[in-house]
Amino acid sequence: MKDQKTMNGAESVVRSLHGAGVDVCFANPGTSEMQFVDALDRTGLMRCVLALFEGVATGAADGYARMANRPAVTLLHLAPGLANAGANMHNARKAKAPMVNLVGDHAVRHRGYDAPLSADVEGAAAPFSDWVKTATSPETFAADAMEALGAAMSRPNKVATLIAPADIGWDAGGVVAPPPAAPEYAALDDGALDKAAGMLGPETVLLVSGRVLETPEAVAQLQGIAAQTGAKVLAPTSNRRFERGAGRAAISKVPYPINMALETLKPYKRAILIETVPPVAFFAYPDRPSLLLPEGCEIVTLTGRDGDGPAAVAALAERLAAKPLIASDPLPPAPQIGAITAATIAAAIANALPENAIVVDESITGGKDVWRMTEGAAPHSWISLTGGAIGDGIPMSVGAAVACPDRPVLTLQADGSAMYTLQGLWSQAREGLNVTTLIFANRTYEILKTELFAVGANPGRSALDMLDLDRPNLDFVALAKGMGVPGRRVEDVAELQRAIAAAMEEPGPYLIEAMM
Repeated sequence: MKDQKTMNGAESVVRSLHGAGVDVCFANPGTSEMQFVDALDRTGLMRCVLALFEGVATGAADGYARMANRPAVTLLHLAPGLANAGANMHNARKAKAPMVNLVGDHAVRHRGYDAPLSADVEGAAAPFSDWVKTATSPETFAADAMEALGAAMSRPNKVATLIAPADIGWDAGGVVAPPPAAPEYAALDDGALDKAAGMLGPETVLLVSGRVLETPEAVAQLQGIAAQTGAKVLAPTSNRRFERGAGRAAISKVPYPINMALETLKPYKRAILIETVPPVAFFAYPDRPSLLLPEGCEIVTLTGRDGDGPAAVAALAERLAAKPLIASDPLPPAPQIGAITAATIAAAIANALPENAIVVDESITGGKDVWRMTEGAAPHSWISLTGGAIGDGIPMSVGAAVACPDRPVLTLQADGSAMYTLQGLWSQAREGLNVTTLIFANRTYEILKTELFAVGANPGRSALDMLDLDRPNLDFVALAKGMGVPGRRVEDVAELQRAIAAAMEEPGPYLIEAMM
């Protein structure tokens, strides 16, 4: 390793991140990041995955973190590139997924000249980051990177953005910094445990998220608690990751549609929160509340997002002497020859899913039945859209496949949101990732039509034209082929099941356009 006098700031950051366990970089670099490109090349310490759009890089880092349980680093270019990356930084932030972003900026001596790409990088980072800092010297650059990594790995996990002026990266004087201290969970409050245990009953709902849903043993303990006390267990609409399928206890989610969510939560007078917060509606609607729990509902937080949810569940189960319970729905019958609908595509997926698969879900309305019908499918991991900013499905599948190269990935992808980050298919092809992308081709933004009616509109042709994906129709098989991903279009649901199963058995990426 070079000594302090000859190592530049960029190399000290790369070496420090690698020493702390970060070994993947999702990159879309520009001129102000060339010192990092050089350092990554010379050191050979990280796997570098090129994205053709910044939102693919951050979406991939999100998917990677959810499956690897540690952050990757992204390499982004100035404020405009960071702005392109922002939507999937937002999704990661809402998921509490750890992410470290390195964002280049103009050299300090160049900032005063209002060059074409000059902008407020810190200002662009702030809305989508939990932690933001600008490096000021090569000597402290690596220490700043370790501070960013520490913030990303803290409880709960965070999105950290470190801004790197070009000269801070290329100037000599870089010093390798030690890894940050290991994060600690907030202590379990015995008073909250006592209160939660006393609240349980048929009019109580346990709302759980975070690491609880990633721990099958904790979910089984929750279902045992529910069976013993009559309480109901629910997850929020959006969650970072689920471990689910046959042999694992099932949990229903609070529905997305406002009326269904209110009806689901209406019976409960008491709520116990574990690694989550009180549920709120995605949007404001006329004559509907923002808070989804009934007015006057007594709420107790057993452990917050900074706590150890599985440990809290175990303590509650021990207090009640509740035994784990595993019960899930059976696998639905395989679909017969016929049209592809929301119900039949769900049955096809459930029957085609191999054991130990990763499902990346951005199916939106076309996949409304998939969650329920896959409860009895082969055991699998499930990651999905969290922040509501569409365009994360294809990028997240890139990151998930990089994190778990021995596991097949199935992306359930709505056609409208696929177009936001379709470039991620190219990254799948270049990296040879085992990802099967299933396009739900209903040729419309169906979710927005639902929202239009939800606010009381009576849409005419002009409104509907803004929500339909026709004239011309999108050809996803051709689009995928242009980025190096083979594919096929399917119109029969029985054939669809066979196509999914076959694609997931083969290495490398594949796209299936399911005509709904």
